[in-house]
Amino acid sequence: MLTNSASLSLSSRGYLQDNPRTSQSKSPAATNPTVDIAPREIAARRGKRGDGLAAEIVQTIRPERIDIRFRAPVHLLVIVEEGVRAAGESSVEGLPRSTLRDLRRKLTFVPAGHCYHEWHQPSLPSRVIYFYFDPAKVLFHLEPGDSDALRAPRLFFEDTALWQTALKIGRLLDAPDANSRLCLEALGIILAHELVRPDTAPHRTEPRARGGLAGWQKRTVVDFIEENLAENISLAKLAQLIQLSPYHFCRAFKQSFGVPPHRYHTRRRIDRAKALLANPDESVTSVGMTIGFSETSSFTAAFRKASGMTPTEYRRGLG
Repeated sequence: MLTNSASLSLSSRGYLQDNPRTSQSKSPAATNPTVDIAPREIAARRGKRGDGLAAEIVQTIRPERIDIRFRAPVHLLVIVEEGVRAAGESSVEGLPRSTLRDLRRKLTFVPAGHCYHEWHQPSLPSRVIYFYFDPAKVLFHLEPGDSDALRAPRLFFEDTALWQTALKIGRLLDAPDANSRLCLEALGIILAHELVRPDTAPHRTEPRARGGLAGWQKRTVVDFIEENLAENISLAKLAQLIQLSPYHFCRAFKQSFGVPPHRYHTRRRIDRAKALLANPDESVTSVGMTIGFSETSSFTAAFRKASGMTPTEYRRGLG
């Protein structure tokens, strides 16, 4: 079960929703449409949502016919990790239908408002990652003119860069650490740009490459992160501070610091935790809460991942 602040649950109507234990109120954007699967009990689903992006993994658990339908005011990207069907048909509004059998490593893009339908009689268990992009959020992250590439449907294409980024996001769906939402947002921005880059959208002009952050930009970002270590800072907020788009901010930040923003934030949290653990009067739980972890288990997992040991083991090593 997903327990962090970015967790989602699937309602009986097929929606990704905020976990009620971690959300105090609902907004019109709090519920995002997802693919409708029939019969529902044939598939296991799990997912998360970031700012403007939702992602879920759907795995079939029985070799029965499955029908999948989708039409919503959000863009849909389908990544098939595993999927071979004995029979079936797939269609996206505006494109010819396909009866392709081996769907492994195939991608499909469904623009907002388009109909998507497919049915399978699977010969092997399937595993598919679905990505849902809020058009308003996606357009904010892209260069002028890029939105044209998001109006064209694509059925069963291949793209190595998109595939690799999508698999990274897939691995986040089970991540327990508190920063998994920040990772999802960062990778989601990259995924959106890869959808419209020149080799998949020939009409688009490649944006000018940019270098690292200027001195004042580095100081501004570092100071803000230090002052808000316990908060889940969005990429949009950091980029806004130094007047860059989120996409170019991510690239420039990594060039300047050697790691993405979310990883830098996590590293600084762990550094602060190490300093606090030196005080024997501070419990491991209180240290974790001080740096933004609501659960000791998620703090311990993040600390072990960063340092190779648990907070308790680290404290013992201090003598």
